[in-house]
Amino acid sequence: MIDSEFIVGGEGPRLAFVDSANTVQIAENMVAFANTEGGVIVVGVQSDGNSGAAPPEVSEIDRVLKLADDLYNPPVVTEKLEQIHFQTIEDRPDPPSNLEATGRIQLKNAARKLPAYAIRVPRSTELHALSDGRVLIRSGKVNRPLGGQEILRLASAKNTGDFEGEAVPGATVDDFSREMIDEYLEKRAERTKRPYDGEINNLLAEVGAITADGKPTVCGLLLFSEYPQKWLPQSGVVFAKFVGTTPRGDSGLAGYTRREELTGPVPRLIEATWNLVWSEMAVSAVVKGLEREETFEYPQFAVREALVNAMCHRDYRLRGRRIEVRMFSDRLEVISPGGLPGFITVENIKDEHFSRNPRLVGGLFQWGYIEELGLGIDRMIEVMEQAGHSPPKFDARPYSFALALHNERKKPKPPEWSRDTNHRQARALQYIRENGSITNREFRGLINAVSAETLRLDLVDMVDKGILTKIGAKKGTYYVLREKR
Repeated sequence: MIDSEFIVGGEGPRLAFVDSANTVQIAENMVAFANTEGGVIVVGVQSDGNSGAAPPEVSEIDRVLKLADDLYNPPVVTEKLEQIHFQTIEDRPDPPSNLEATGRIQLKNAARKLPAYAIRVPRSTELHALSDGRVLIRSGKVNRPLGGQEILRLASAKNTGDFEGEAVPGATVDDFSREMIDEYLEKRAERTKRPYDGEINNLLAEVGAITADGKPTVCGLLLFSEYPQKWLPQSGVVFAKFVGTTPRGDSGLAGYTRREELTGPVPRLIEATWNLVWSEMAVSAVVKGLEREETFEYPQFAVREALVNAMCHRDYRLRGRRIEVRMFSDRLEVISPGGLPGFITVENIKDEHFSRNPRLVGGLFQWGYIEELGLGIDRMIEVMEQAGHSPPKFDARPYSFALALHNERKKPKPPEWSRDTNHRQARALQYIRENGSITNREFRGLINAVSAETLRLDLVDMVDKGILTKIGAKKGTYYVLREKR
């Protein structure tokens, strides 16, 4: 069943609206979704979230899907058509302004219902092309054709197979932890706003935790086994805290002060690694007014996103290599085994999205470890810059991908007048900025062990330089910053 919250969000990386049973548009969306992360095509809805020209008939959509098979190769697998009903924005009473502005739609069990049909397209392990030669991927709200090198990279990623969906020899469903499954169900219900009331095995199959014949998959063990390292020893994490800026210390010895090896299912690994980083993270404090404000060495969101990304997108086929988290005095590095997946490059990593392990990503999304699919890198860059840090640095190699967060903060640019003032005058200017003006008496209260005449001359000098304006006379004199013209 299509999730109403998913539809309300409007078009995006996994949702496309088509206003009528248009063969070409449906074929293009099917190819783009199959080549990327999979998605849902809603037929009968315009891109602005309102109803199409005429409600589609299921027989017409079936006919169009058969025609679409001639427009791409190899065939794209789709799941059963699902009829949905929605109320358009223009028909909905008193629509909230934010939904009105973005053209979102809202499912509603109302007397007036407008029909539409949802076509669910799963991600494919094959590379699909249209009959005109275009290879499309879903990029945000649009379908984008790939260039030559991008096609080769995507084809290579498809050819490596679907490792996370493979059955693990020797494992059984008894190796899943009921506690982990119950926790997942609870978090999933919070996100979807409804509890799951079906058979557990059906759910495990739906999320890719077991195969069609009930055998645990790599993804299932990573999510739900208490100790997946029994079968996947490479799925652990190595944490190290170094004294300086290099892995080597004095006399060529290892320069770390703490080293931990972490095991457990991916949700527990995320929390354990985060707690380690948190315990080693420097915290400073500043006093603003009467309140003490703590400043962390790195923005919390950026750190968690770096850890989640590494565990979501690493190549679990690479044995003998674990995720490494290294804390240096000037940076935090998260090194993930396996290069960037598919058509992703350092240049397009902010704008494009392709996952090596989509089932694992989906599981962590429902668990709440991923806030919004495809937007983590964007927000990581944003919070780093907001904190005064340089953007994250990426290093993509054939068999590893490293992300580095640097902890240096940009020094505030000194005001223009600071080059033409002494330290006493700078104190006076700061006082004026905080209080609006300054008198001779207030200036004397700021500066000790300096004669009143010297301080008076300091103020006169700033008036002569055009920094201050003198107002009043004798005991009523005070000074303010001169307005720029």
